Amino acid sequence: MEPEWRDRILFPFLGVISFTTLLYFNFSDQLSFPVLWQPNMAFVGTNSTHFVIVEDDHGGNHSEIYVNGWNSYWLMEKSIWGSSRSKVSKMLKMGAQMGLTVCRTWAFSDGDGPSALQTSPGVFKERVFRALDYVIVEARKNKIRLILSLVNNLDAFGGKTQYVRWAEEAGVNVSLTNDSFFSHPTVKDYYKAYIRAILTRKNSLSGVKYSEEPAIFAWELINEPRCLSNSSAPVLQAWITEMAAYVKSLDEKHLVTVGIEGFYGLKTTERSKVNPGEWAASLGSDFIQNSAIDNIDFASVHAYPDSWMQHGDSEAKTNFLSHWVDSHISDGEHVLKKPVLITEFGSSLRMNKKPEDISLLLKTVYDRIYESAKKRQAGAGALIWQLLVEGVDEYADQFSLVAWHHPSIYKLITRQSCRLRRILFSGKTNEVLPTEDPC
Repeated sequence: MEPEWRDRILFPFLGVISFTTLLYFNFSDQLSFPVLWQPNMAFVGTNSTHFVIVEDDHGGNHSEIYVNGWNSYWLMEKSIWGSSRSKVSKMLKMGAQMGLTVCRTWAFSDGDGPSALQTSPGVFKERVFRALDYVIVEARKNKIRLILSLVNNLDAFGGKTQYVRWAEEAGVNVSLTNDSFFSHPTVKDYYKAYIRAILTRKNSLSGVKYSEEPAIFAWELINEPRCLSNSSAPVLQAWITEMAAYVKSLDEKHLVTVGIEGFYGLKTTERSKVNPGEWAASLGSDFIQNSAIDNIDFASVHAYPDSWMQHGDSEAKTNFLSHWVDSHISDGEHVLKKPVLITEFGSSLRMNKKPEDISLLLKTVYDRIYESAKKRQAGAGALIWQLLVEGVDEYADQFSLVAWHHPSIYKLITRQSCRLRRILFSGKTNEVLPTEDPC
């Protein structure tokens, strides 16, 4: 090529590349680059006590799936700024490499501050909404499905306290306790408006409405609902019934779960002995009643013996955990006739200094789920709390870990993925595997 022609072609081309690079590194958190292609995925449904892949629009051609997954609650917040989105991409890619198929994360951040999604009732930051768009697109790219939690019971990221505070600031006469989140009409309307905004959102990157997005596994109504007194139990039950029906009125394609921890209430006295202590029956939630609501598609359970039984020894915690998981699987199988998903479980890295002690509690959950899956019972899967990548230490708690920094735990997680996968293969499932498959 003649030098003159080369310069005419090469220099403008390099200029375009330089300009694009400058835009990306300086404004990538503000710009939306459309996604031109996404992998095909099907929606997840339920068939009695099992999760199934719904392979046509009429709900037919089901194939069962079992879930090995994880929690990374921080994905949306880390996707706000372009400079930290690589952390999110790495977490989803590494999850797929471990054979994990479902990630549970927060789809809420209420209040003020730079990372808030909802700054006042029905008012949203588009920049943060685009961060959630990014999480969903990246999950689908890695063939990971998301459980998106819609509000926190705790004060972190605003939670139900923020909703009650907004009502007070608007001059609404609410009660002195945060339990009014579950009962006051104004506060409930705030939450319904939030649900509508999320479910009707059109992804700025893919153009797909959230209600039409197969990379979303399920909507979770609230993370770990608790009441200040057991007298609010009927109010919580009514709230779950109302909100689950409202979600279904907007979105018939996705599953809905509550987000409860699995405690048995006072009305199920024959099961309350399974609880980690008498205190657990006085929080207003009840695993059987809350999960039996028609529009709740599957039951959620959490498991933290290190927190719930701080003075117990390793044997006591392991025995409790085994019985805890088995009891809920049995109730899912025989009473609820719905899948049971352990949506949070963990082992404290502070309390258990030896890798084998950490692994013991994790292995107990994995083994109980595997035994249930072998028998085609209601134990549908488990999601470890929680996984991190390097450089996100601000989200760490005593149960958090970078899995590949703990070889024995990494191996344990991957082994669970593979043996659940073998059960699926024996059933000739047609489910598309994650991008990276360790099995």
